[in-house]
Amino acid sequence: MDRIGKVSDSTITSADPRYPPLLRTITPAPRQLFIRGTLPDPTLPAVAVVGTRRFTRYGKEWTERIAADLVRAGVIIVSGLARGIDSTAHLAAVEARAPTIAVLGSGVDDDSLYPRQNLELAHRILDTGGCLVSEYPEGTQGTPYTFPERNRIIAGLSLGTLVTEAPIKSGALITARHALDYNREVFAIPHPLGYFTGEGCNELLSQGAHFVQSARDILEVLEIPMPEESRGYTPQNETEAQLIAALSREPMHIDALIAATGIASRDVVTALTMLELKGAVKNLGEMRFAINSPLPSGGEG
Repeated sequence: MDRIGKVSDSTITSADPRYPPLLRTITPAPRQLFIRGTLPDPTLPAVAVVGTRRFTRYGKEWTERIAADLVRAGVIIVSGLARGIDSTAHLAAVEARAPTIAVLGSGVDDDSLYPRQNLELAHRILDTGGCLVSEYPEGTQGTPYTFPERNRIIAGLSLGTLVTEAPIKSGALITARHALDYNREVFAIPHPLGYFTGEGCNELLSQGAHFVQSARDILEVLEIPMPEESRGYTPQNETEAQLIAALSREPMHIDALIAATGIASRDVVTALTMLELKGAVKNLGEMRFAINSPLPSGGEG
């Protein structure tokens, strides 16, 4: 049964009042959409999160962090169900039990869905109130033509497109170019020089894409209200309290943390280890730490 104001397991044409309003404005707009699942309320803000299939830990961690924060702000994540960054973005929504839109370059039926290893993820998207969308009918197999074509739909459904990790030659950059063509915002996460998987992001930034260090950067540009911070963990001692007060969701090097708190380095290392075990702090690698978001409630008894 359809939910009020939404579409479930339907085929809609561009003339249908239920057709997504943002998508109606692109050229060429899909003449029809095959939808499996529940199309989210079009009044909710949507942001595309895309990137490479061959991601690094850096790209994965930042995709998880920013996508999760966008979901907490009530943003619908749109992506392409591809391996790598796309799957990571969808999972952030699925794990929060929030809807997400997966745009396919194939039919939305199980037999056509590609990549096959993401069939379980597709089912989880449906189970958490999201949907699979395609302009191709059931039984259509993906081709080298259909996947680049679906990227315009990803951009067209969204207020803006975030590229979290992508090389120069990447489908994610095609999506970003479509977003620019549609006068939508383009965002990118900066990458260390010399890492080919992030060269596309740095190229976008050099061309004027919005520099992203956190979900806040995206929410401010799109004028989406930011969610309240959750700090449910109760520090067990003064050292933990000082470290949590100094940390944020942004990475902080342990040397900067020591300088900010004045706590001895040995005590900082010990406390950070315990906070990480309790789930209050996240180790981002290379001696960088951040508040784990959201924090667990309560401490150890």
